Amino acid sequence: MEPRLIDKIVRAAGHIQNNVVCEVGPGPGGITRSIIQQVPRKVILVEKDPRFIPTLELIADACKGKVDVDIIAGDILKTDVSHFIPTDVKVSWTDPPPPVNLIGNLPFSVSTILMIRWLEMISKQEGPWSLGRTRMTLTFQKEVAERMAAPILDKQRCRLSVMCQNWCNVKYKFDIPGTAFLPKPDVDVGVVTLTPLKQPIIKLPFKMVEKVIRQIFSMRQKYSIRGAETLFPENVREEMALKMYSIADIDPVTRPFQITNSEFGRLCEAYNLIVTKNPELEKYDYRAPKQKFKRDEEIVEN
Repeated sequence: MEPRLIDKIVRAAGHIQNNVVCEVGPGPGGITRSIIQQVPRKVILVEKDPRFIPTLELIADACKGKVDVDIIAGDILKTDVSHFIPTDVKVSWTDPPPPVNLIGNLPFSVSTILMIRWLEMISKQEGPWSLGRTRMTLTFQKEVAERMAAPILDKQRCRLSVMCQNWCNVKYKFDIPGTAFLPKPDVDVGVVTLTPLKQPIIKLPFKMVEKVIRQIFSMRQKYSIRGAETLFPENVREEMALKMYSIADIDPVTRPFQITNSEFGRLCEAYNLIVTKNPELEKYDYRAPKQKFKRDEEIVEN
């Protein structure tokens, strides 16, 4: 609700004049007005709550002839905004980022889910990232924002840290006190910018990287090999996890938050090597009901 802070969020996105700006969850249009003052080429608003649409339509009418505004009444989790972005902004992935910005004051309830989904789209160069390395300026619950940017040994270091940093350059810009929002949340908010990397640190399929990192961090305070063991069926768990750590040249008693992004890359490569030789192991899901797996001539039961 504070214009000074709203402008600060928009300034964090950098130079947006003549850019295409997609705002996620504009609500009553506070950030939208600040975006429009920067005279972008086009503004795309994705709003799920129908109560805010009339207000956003008034804003769109007020700037007719100056800024082109598209209003999409829908859920960002189900909307491909790239359909609304002019195709002439497209650049090569290795070029500087295109003149496109994603800006959003995200609802806490979907922010992490949305971020993981966007990371997968970045890994496949889909959606807004089919046009190049589209930049994001987003708000998150402060703790989540800190996790995204957390370096090795940081108390907030977690799965989300490694996932975000594997595909993006993550910068924690500043805090916003909860008192600046209406209704007031119980926590403060962090503003984060993310720019996709030209090459990810771990050059493997998204689902595989996510699986390895998720399982290793599932036992964050224990030796990291304990989480890695859950990648494999019970009867070969210890053997395969030790083999994975040996291939990766990682100390098994290292804790997850002590592992660098490049070391996670070695662990993912080692896992990929093991499941390439034993394809049945890749199908194993620790969270699924008991399954049978065939490795060479033996049946492995969990």
